Amino acid sequence: MGQLEDLRLFVTVVDEGSIARAADHLGIAKSAVSRRLAQLEDRYDVRLIDRQPRNWEVTNAGQELYQRATSMVTDADDLDADFMQTSTSISGPLRVSIAREFGMSFLRPTLYAFMQAHPQIELTIDFDDRTVDLENENYDLAIRITSGNLTGLSNKRLGTTCHGLYASPNYIARHEQPVDPSELAQHALLHFGSERRAKWVFGHQGKKQAVAFQPALNSNYGPFLLDAGLNGLGILRLPDFFVEDAIRAGKLVQILPECDFPDFGIYLIHSANRRINKRMRVFITAMEQSCAILGV
Repeated sequence: MGQLEDLRLFVTVVDEGSIARAADHLGIAKSAVSRRLAQLEDRYDVRLIDRQPRNWEVTNAGQELYQRATSMVTDADDLDADFMQTSTSISGPLRVSIAREFGMSFLRPTLYAFMQAHPQIELTIDFDDRTVDLENENYDLAIRITSGNLTGLSNKRLGTTCHGLYASPNYIARHEQPVDPSELAQHALLHFGSERRAKWVFGHQGKKQAVAFQPALNSNYGPFLLDAGLNGLGILRLPDFFVEDAIRAGKLVQILPECDFPDFGIYLIHSANRRINKRMRVFITAMEQSCAILGV
């Protein structure tokens, strides 16, 4: 057996939590697993697993080897998959974290189409806005939207989304439409967030302006705010991908279009230590094509 296969055996032992279960998983004798594990410890001159009676624990050295060996085994499996699979038979697991509102609204049709085009890819998608640890949480890719720069991360900008102010014709018919940002605070403003006192900052006529207000409605769920706006409950600020269908249908109109809110970049992120495999590449291509209409 080669070194890679010994490391694969060790990874399996740790994953299974016992030599006996690892032997069953690998389809070999328990004694063979024990012998090869002992040989691995002799090679590195270190105890990898404390295997005393009623005590089974991976040592610190074993944990370090497990992390590094897992990466090597995964890369080797991906290498085999990349060169042995045809473009129509790409298979295997792919785990992605996607910004919740963007994924559920804009990307959902693309994700469905991707599943149909690549049925053998075992896709796991978590819709979440939190910061994820790509390596330790075992994510292949993440998609995030931010107005800042993603320093220290391997990323690709997929596009840009802009914010604006919108209201329904019904709301405008019942209230005098604002013609200057200073009039916004006199209206019912629907805010994405939870602040009792909120602030919208934007550019107007070449100057930076800020409107402080008490929201008529706070929510951290974009579709709920959109529905509130469609029902004439106030003026809302949302990204363009949220409102484009309602704008085309005449259900929303833009308020104060000259107000210039900061652009937000749409980024695809992966670990710098993670080699891009075929599964990841076809997913990245699908996301690039979907977000191309949003510009970069």
